[in-house]
Amino acid sequence: MTEWIFDRDAIRSFRFVASRLDTQTGEVALEYRFDDGPVLIERLRIPGAPFVLDGARAVAVGRALDLLHWIAGVSYYKAAVPAEIVFESSQPGLAARGLLGEVYRLGLGEFAYRNRIDLAVRLNFPVPGPSPVAAPVLGLRRQALVAIGGGKDSLVSIESLRALGVDQQLAWIGSSQLIAACAERTGLPGLKIERAIAPELFEFNRQGAYNGHIPVTAINSAVLALVALLRDCDQVVFSNERSASYGSTIEGSGEVNHQWSKGWQFEHDFAALLRAEVAADLNYYSLLRPWSELAIARQFARIDGYDRHFSSCNRNFHLLGERPAERWCGVCPKCHFVFLALAPFMPKPRLVSIFGRNLLDEPQLAAGFDALIEYRDHKPFECVGEAIESRAAFAHLANSPAWREDALVARFRDEILPQLDASGLTLEDQLQPAGAHGIPFELAGKLRAHFSA
Repeated sequence: MTEWIFDRDAIRSFRFVASRLDTQTGEVALEYRFDDGPVLIERLRIPGAPFVLDGARAVAVGRALDLLHWIAGVSYYKAAVPAEIVFESSQPGLAARGLLGEVYRLGLGEFAYRNRIDLAVRLNFPVPGPSPVAAPVLGLRRQALVAIGGGKDSLVSIESLRALGVDQQLAWIGSSQLIAACAERTGLPGLKIERAIAPELFEFNRQGAYNGHIPVTAINSAVLALVALLRDCDQVVFSNERSASYGSTIEGSGEVNHQWSKGWQFEHDFAALLRAEVAADLNYYSLLRPWSELAIARQFARIDGYDRHFSSCNRNFHLLGERPAERWCGVCPKCHFVFLALAPFMPKPRLVSIFGRNLLDEPQLAAGFDALIEYRDHKPFECVGEAIESRAAFAHLANSPAWREDALVARFRDEILPQLDASGLTLEDQLQPAGAHGIPFELAGKLRAHFSA
């Protein structure tokens, strides 16, 4: 038998082969393949097995497993982006097919831009299968399964839920020691979900596969929806803010959103599909959706106890594990933005102590901060706030005795601010909640009061 060789441009089909859950061990297997190549198996392990599933719960778990299988396939599909997509086992109905089209087209927006691929031409899901019967009410236990990522946002959600008396347990995917340490610091019960990408994918990358950013939050959301059903939780809670819905405006390409699956469109459509086709009483939402990054930074600054544990620096995390380095690299867009967002709300010595340096007094970092305010550059392809938020933070610091003489603040005040429209450049303008959200009614009012206190 001739050995199958990955040839990106010769591949014609991507195939969803099968998905399995072993209720005795909690192991999940998701299978894919290109053409007649080897079966690619992604594996997860969900703690708490064995799981006993009754009739309605078993059906809901099966549908959640299908949804995870379809969404997680984006990690593999992108390696070749073939025109034909085949479902060899379960077939998505009309609503699920619509969601998948969004996840693969918009969630791969940055990937497509960087690789110069027209997904509108190449992405071709087949005709949908029959729509499933309406999801039942399962009587899930009132408990929030909260995604923790080790950064300020999820910690704000966790402490807000604690203050409001909401029963919660934490969950994270992968083996990050930083996330585990943050979870332990909360004092709340936590679940580490193991995930192993099919090893063949790394070999495909060495053989010329397309590579780039994928909608990780969409995958993690599907994982936690399955976990919630197995662990009997009625809520899956993420910590995505209002500004996640807005991308980078690229001349000639329009808007490209690095964090599309953190935005409101995905949240709304994924939550609706879960309620309609998986479990009618399973709620999925972002607790922080109405607020800006600056409002969340203000809330985090009010919290004690995490300064030495949290990090939003993405260089701490990558597919093959965690970097054994300092928690803040100081040179990536996430470090720049988090420092800038926290500066209006934290005493300067505290913030400098967290980062180990004053990033706003390093002239060589000017280009990175210019991108944050969309001055001579577009917003970085990173999970950072809108340009108006960064401009408002700079404008506030320009009037602060503690910060105004630092190199980049002084440069903003003297060189950049005179060129900008000053409307909306006050912190107060950026701190008010606004926009659509999916926060349950009984929480929304209490949460708004909590943030305003």
